[in-house]
Amino acid sequence: MMSETEIRNRKIIRAVTEKEKALCPGALALIGVYGSFQTGDIHPYSDLDLLILINDDRGWQLGTAFIQDDEDIGHDIYCTGWEWLRQDALYEHPHIAKLMDAQIVYCADEAYRAELEKLREQVRNRLAAPFGEDDLRKAEKALKEAMLSYAEAMAAERLSEMRSHAGNVIWYAENAVAMLNKTYFRKGVRRRFEELNAMKRRPDSLCEMIGSITEASTADSLKECLTRLVRELKRCFDREKQSLRTAGKPAGGDSLKGTFEEMYSNWHGKMVLAAETGSRYLAFMSLVSLNGMFSGIAGENDIASYDALSVYDPDDLQKTAEGFDALLRDYLREYRKAGLTEKRYSDIDAFTADYLSSGSGMTS
Repeated sequence: MMSETEIRNRKIIRAVTEKEKALCPGALALIGVYGSFQTGDIHPYSDLDLLILINDDRGWQLGTAFIQDDEDIGHDIYCTGWEWLRQDALYEHPHIAKLMDAQIVYCADEAYRAELEKLREQVRNRLAAPFGEDDLRKAEKALKEAMLSYAEAMAAERLSEMRSHAGNVIWYAENAVAMLNKTYFRKGVRRRFEELNAMKRRPDSLCEMIGSITEASTADSLKECLTRLVRELKRCFDREKQSLRTAGKPAGGDSLKGTFEEMYSNWHGKMVLAAETGSRYLAFMSLVSLNGMFSGIAGENDIASYDALSVYDPDDLQKTAEGFDALLRDYLREYRKAGLTEKRYSDIDAFTADYLSSGSGMTS
């Protein structure tokens, strides 16, 4: 015997199909059930989550939202177009359970079911492929959104405003971790921690850090909790990025050739000048640029990591310039380990003689 809830759900589904026949025949492709009634995580206030897939704009008339007073439950009966599902099949975010897991309960034509299965297979193939640069790019997109929301939270004046941005930090952080693991959320929000804890690529104590954000009662404590989450998330991404980009990419001549000379050319003179003139701005921005170059090189080669800003001392620019030179000496050792020798000439005549006799132009 069907339960009261099952009878309710069938009535809703039947109402949608009957309205389609009366109002917009042919606009409805299929209906699927997802969410708690598909996963089995039903509670007394569970509403019915439906994939109402429509073929054309006439089908939007089938969507509505209402409150059922006798059960004190709200229902949102909304529609989805084929283009939306095709976008979901590109796997740009981890909220694709509607596409992947909806249990079909009505289908106007088996061709629609076949088309849906093609989209699902497309996603399964994407998820089964080895984690690569494109997957990292998608995950980093969510990470950047989390960091943007973090910045907005830090700048907020009211605690309530800060909490609003903190919620976005959590949302995007969860998305970033799911994308980093090439998976999607199959269950509802109540089971989110369970799903996150099952993911291999994630910060330690991820769910505890998220929980601490929801427990924070003051602006200062909230900022502290947000900072910890974002910092650990960034570290997690840095580890995975380095692991991915250095796999099978030992430092080699072609990839590093000319980089030491370029660093020296771009910033050695500027650092000396900054120390002589007391220009903190020149020293600081030169090191920022050097850091960017180090980051790009590390992304393509298995070499040591360098933190150019670690040598910056605004109260001692001479010490800063010396720190810059020490960084370059360390990098030169990596350079030589790759089988490269820096190009040095005693004077410009020595350079021109060699340059003109080599038969090839300068490597930029």
